[in-house]
Amino acid sequence: MTTASPTSVDHAPEPPPADPGESGGVLSGPYRALTLGIVSVVLLLAFEATAVNTAMPVAARQLDGLGLYAFAFSGYFTSTLFALVVSGQWCDRRGPMAPLFTGIAVFAAGLVVAGTAVDMWLFVAGRAVQGLGGGLVIVALYVVVGRAFPERLRPSVFAAFSAAWVLPSIVGPVVSGAVTQHLGWRWVFLAVPVLVLLPLVVMGPALRRSERAQPSAVGVAVDRGRTGLAATAALGAGLLQYAGQRLDLLGLVPAVAGAGLLLPAVVRLLPPGTLRAARGLPTVILLRGVAAGAFFAAEAFIPLMMVTRRGLSPTMAGLTLTSGGLSWALGSWLQGRPAAERHREALIRSGFVLTAVAIAGAALVLIPAAPVWLAAAAWAVGGVGMGLAVASISVLMMKLSAPEEAGLNSASLQMSDALGNVLLIGLAGVLFAGLGGGSAVAAAGGGSVPAAAFAVIFLVMAGVALLGALISGRTRVSGRTRA
Repeated sequence: MTTASPTSVDHAPEPPPADPGESGGVLSGPYRALTLGIVSVVLLLAFEATAVNTAMPVAARQLDGLGLYAFAFSGYFTSTLFALVVSGQWCDRRGPMAPLFTGIAVFAAGLVVAGTAVDMWLFVAGRAVQGLGGGLVIVALYVVVGRAFPERLRPSVFAAFSAAWVLPSIVGPVVSGAVTQHLGWRWVFLAVPVLVLLPLVVMGPALRRSERAQPSAVGVAVDRGRTGLAATAALGAGLLQYAGQRLDLLGLVPAVAGAGLLLPAVVRLLPPGTLRAARGLPTVILLRGVAAGAFFAAEAFIPLMMVTRRGLSPTMAGLTLTSGGLSWALGSWLQGRPAAERHREALIRSGFVLTAVAIAGAALVLIPAAPVWLAAAAWAVGGVGMGLAVASISVLMMKLSAPEEAGLNSASLQMSDALGNVLLIGLAGVLFAGLGGGSAVAAAGGGSVPAAAFAVIFLVMAGVALLGALISGRTRVSGRTRA
């Protein structure tokens, strides 16, 4: 997920073995068990995400922590920043199996902490533990794809990742909403760890076989400098978020300290030129963070808007996001068609435009006369856009990476994703609190949350998505740049 010097240990394992058949797909004999295994892991993460989105408005209000609402999301991604680098180096040393299984266990532990929290800060801590587990898992999954699947099958694997969101998108909000209303929001978190057993059982044998087929990485040294940079970046991001919640003069101290820690660390962790959108791979890495940050910052506030401004139940508010999960799989499937390979740049640009239109469309629900289903329709458009853009960005990253740099660049891609979420969800939290969304009055009565607190967030994130569309042309690598 990040760039490093040629001597960095965050490199990919050896290239995958030759494709055993020209016509075999991801569900053919050599790949079936492994595909089902890694998709089951994504299924677990997807179910948790959709369930948490539905339960979060109720949890934040019952814990008197509406002002920390955004922090409960961005705290997850802050700890992920650190875990991503640790996972990359761990995968290089021992292969992806150990970090993958450890990450699943840590993720489950975070769910337990959040589900038993007695105040909002402890709840945020549980979300941070979940982020540690999620960071370990996601890099390990990318390494598995890079090791075990030939290049021609990788678009299909990424499409399968997106497809794994379909069932949770349909079932997650209904189940989570019903549990929240009838049993309490805590059980949304405490029941999910049971699902951990599924990926462990499905994944184990297939992953062991894949590990045995790869050269041993034992003896590779840990780059403690990169681990320290990741910890510094996470600490800086946390200080910035804390400063954003204070909104007073004293908040300038953690804000300055956080920026001073975060910016230098990110510059060294990401590929050179990423923050200035240098042509080629740096822009590809940057766009991943722009897409994820804009989309998920807006998505985090849609259920809260539907509950507080339109009076929907948690179940109905969560169902608003269902359309996005379904259409994301559709967009990812479309980019995986063979004919799409020649149009990666256009697919990315189109994805960003559709995402911007969707975010702006969701804001229209703040108009009392607008039908509530308009938010679901808008999010269906956004899901297609994200499916086109995110999967195409992943494919293009692999295409622009030398075999020995694929693991490093995969880690950079995930770090950009996490960093985009941290910064833009954090910004959304600052805007929400600054416009009165986190006040005690707002926490007491749903309709008292100002419409402007939501409208400004959506319009800002739509603008960020349009910025992504504008710079998407820089993903094209010229002949001179290649040389």
